[in-house]
Amino acid sequence: MGKVTLDNTPERIVVLGFSSLDYLNTLGVAPVGLPKQNIPPYLSQYASDKYANTGGLKEVNYETLFELKPELIIAEARLGKSYKDLTEIAPTYMLDIDTQDYWASTKQHWQTLGDILDKEQEASQLINNVEKRIEHLNAQVSQQSVKALTVMNSGNNVSMFGPVSRFSFIYQEAGFKASKSQKVSSKPRRHGDLISFEYIADAKPEVLLIMDREQAIGMSSGKAKTLFNNDLVNATPAAKNGQIIYLDPAAWYLAPGGYESTLTMINDLTKAINK
Repeated sequence: MGKVTLDNTPERIVVLGFSSLDYLNTLGVAPVGLPKQNIPPYLSQYASDKYANTGGLKEVNYETLFELKPELIIAEARLGKSYKDLTEIAPTYMLDIDTQDYWASTKQHWQTLGDILDKEQEASQLINNVEKRIEHLNAQVSQQSVKALTVMNSGNNVSMFGPVSRFSFIYQEAGFKASKSQKVSSKPRRHGDLISFEYIADAKPEVLLIMDREQAIGMSSGKAKTLFNNDLVNATPAAKNGQIIYLDPAAWYLAPGGYESTLTMINDLTKAINK
């Protein structure tokens, strides 16, 4: 699903996710349509009426999409089941980031889209720039041998994400070591393990990385800071040393795989070692 064959460089492009919107924006390529629900703040210019609204991240307005007469559709993982329907409207490229092999997957998509959009040189430059930043981050993290615990709240529930998960970039590319509880067993899986605050306290993370899912999807803002402000979390080395980092929700949850979002991810993790 990651390959398309086109006779010419497409001009009328529809993106159906924010990772591709981010990347095309960096390349200087504007789409004719995109989903406008929960647009990341750094891409807010695309909320303009100049661009058609194709629906949500999980539900496409096919009537609008058909009327746009796109020459290329760029879909993302949330629309994986809609791929066949999309291809009946226009050639469709599926930008599906493998979160368990983030950088290898991301740069492959960047290069492929660079080829499709006649932006090969620009794509290579972007890849080289990010590659250097990742290498620099990894060197710093490895030198300090930092143990981190990554968690996400959804309502009052808290899930943990380890080296084999949607946030594997933290451990595999950036080089953080996983902080684990010695008393509570946990089986790694992509969507995270439900844990308690007792787990966080027992894991004793040097860095606590928090993703506020409710903020990411526009349900609330700042609830996570209240939720994690408790005696168990405050007893951790991370809290005592001011090493609780709230991850940028747009970059990590809505648009992973974009250029600006990847830089933001790197910057978030750099904060964890430079405080």
